[in-house]
Amino acid sequence: MLTTFLLTLLSPTPQQPAFATPVRLRAGDELVKAEEPGFACPSWFDVTKDGKPDLIVGQFKDGKMRVHAGLGGGKLAAGDWLLAEGAIAEVPGVW
Repeated sequence: MLTTFLLTLLSPTPQQPAFATPVRLRAGDELVKAEEPGFACPSWFDVTKDGKPDLIVGQFKDGKMRVHAGLGGGKLAAGDWLLAEGAIAEVPGVW
């Protein structure tokens, strides 16, 4: 019993999570959503090359990606599909 007490006393204290409180992101007047069936893998990258991170949200079903341009101050523009050579870019081999 003393051993159990000492092990409990001397074991490291669990640390609190280092995450901020989650929030729902808005882009324009809409909530940012991942389309069914999921696997969206949201990522931040400066697609528009204006020095502000943009939010890219993938779409597993058709292999497309929606880009929400960063406006600064935590605001995002409504999303547009990522384009490649003037057409909506698609990742091949996805459903």
